Amino acid sequence: MLDKRLLKLLTGSKKYIFQTVFWNWTAMLANTAVTIAFVTILDTLRTGSPSARKTFGCTGLILCMIIIRALVQKAGVRSSYKASGDVKKVIRGKIYRKLLDLGSSYQGQVVTSQVVQTAMEGVEQLEIYFGKYIPQLFYSLVAPLTLFLITAPINIRAAAVLFVCVPLIPASIMAVQKIAKRLLKKYWGTYTTLGDGFLENLQGLTTLKIYQADERKRDEMDSQAEDFRKATMRVLVMQLNSISIMDIVAYGGAAAGIGVALYEYHKGSVGFAGILIIILLAAEFFIPMRLLGSFFHIAMNGAAASDKIFHLLELEVPEKGDKIIGKSGGIQIKNLQFSYEAGRIILQHINLDIKENSFTAIVGASGCGKSTIAGLLTGKNRGYQGQILINGTELAEAGEEGLLRTVTLVPHNGYLFAGTVEENLLMGKADASEEDMMKVLKQVRLYDFLERQKGLKTRLNEQGSNLSGGQRQRLVLARALLRDTPVYIFDEATSNIDVESEEKIVKIIHEMKGCKTVIMISHRLAIVQPADRIYYMEEGNVRECGSHHELLETKGGYCRIYRKQSELEKIREVVGHA
Repeated sequence: MLDKRLLKLLTGSKKYIFQTVFWNWTAMLANTAVTIAFVTILDTLRTGSPSARKTFGCTGLILCMIIIRALVQKAGVRSSYKASGDVKKVIRGKIYRKLLDLGSSYQGQVVTSQVVQTAMEGVEQLEIYFGKYIPQLFYSLVAPLTLFLITAPINIRAAAVLFVCVPLIPASIMAVQKIAKRLLKKYWGTYTTLGDGFLENLQGLTTLKIYQADERKRDEMDSQAEDFRKATMRVLVMQLNSISIMDIVAYGGAAAGIGVALYEYHKGSVGFAGILIIILLAAEFFIPMRLLGSFFHIAMNGAAASDKIFHLLELEVPEKGDKIIGKSGGIQIKNLQFSYEAGRIILQHINLDIKENSFTAIVGASGCGKSTIAGLLTGKNRGYQGQILINGTELAEAGEEGLLRTVTLVPHNGYLFAGTVEENLLMGKADASEEDMMKVLKQVRLYDFLERQKGLKTRLNEQGSNLSGGQRQRLVLARALLRDTPVYIFDEATSNIDVESEEKIVKIIHEMKGCKTVIMISHRLAIVQPADRIYYMEEGNVRECGSHHELLETKGGYCRIYRKQSELEKIREVVGHA
């Protein structure tokens, strides 16, 4: 079982594979020489006419061969390590580069947990495939032929029986290959299902606890784990059975060869030394193939993993343009239509005209398509119909790097990494000075708080969990401001935070008007009143457009929702004062 795709993928490993085969073959020759020298000594002692010169010569040869065998075995281990050494680096590098090529829209084609499992466990399996299985495959072809050529002059019949029986081992391997492939495919399927569920439940553990659904999810994971256990046991049973078959073939073949040799000895066709050499080398015919059989199951596992790896590497990369987007931030959307899947239209006939350095709001009820527009403008969602022009450049024809230098998305759940405040800010601008970072921290009203800690060296836990929700969002905003792009999209950036932080963030957003193109996506209409233009959406369509006062005068959907929200705000104020 030789996967040409893998060999083509890792061309640098080929020379180390052949080096491993050569060193193993040399070790086998040294071992054969030891066997022949040892038998020669025994034969001279048996005949009663030992020669000191011959005995010392054979003894010296044995010692030299033992030393040579030790050296070449060490060299074989080193070349085997080098053969597999590039696997992790090359394949994981290709997976990473593939994700970069897919861009921010990669999650639309592959699940994150599957990428992690493939890049970790799958690559580990391929390391053994390259370092052990492939060299053993070639060595298993060379070794029996070499031994046949050595033993054939001693007795052709015994050597032929041993040589003919050797292919019975790969024949037994091929017999179980289809079964093994099916079982391993199911094994990897249950493994990835278990991994997907575990990651999702771990990420949502707090939610599960709140709704007391953790026991139900635990039972689901127990069921998935049981399926994985059963799949693993089936694989192990299959491996044990196939190994037993290979042992029967190997021992049976060796026994047959030895039996023929004894018969030839009885006939007088071969001498004592000859039959002893054949008996001692009989096992050597089968050991390489027997070891290949053991590696075969690992190789099958690696092949199953490689299918997932190539599925990832062969994902279609969305066409990327190379046109450069200018530094200004005017955006025109014309007759835009978009669907995540066939038959379910999310956006239809969307027309927006967003002026440079203006403040534009896109509002509407949840599910109306607001965030989908944000995903399209940042390149996360692809495959739209119509036109999206940024400074006159069609978004589909623009390079992703240029798009990211033009548009910055500030979501409601921006990610903060474990590390320092400074490290997180430098992601926005790698060459930012300390003065630049202090400036944006003051702008988002975080400077005083951090100064009471350790300033820019203040440590953050994963996702900034040692900050309040409002502080996390303001730090996310500071990082975005440091990036200094012409267009900023705020997608529900003030949701799920305290009123004080919301007011500070809204004030900063309003201050950006006139120097940046600001697009605010929100379900709260009170914070978008100062917008130059407001687009009100319903069911994937723009229903109304105008300023806040113009939309109130039309007394349409915007006006209705605004009044409802205003009434709720008044109730909250009354309850708060009470």
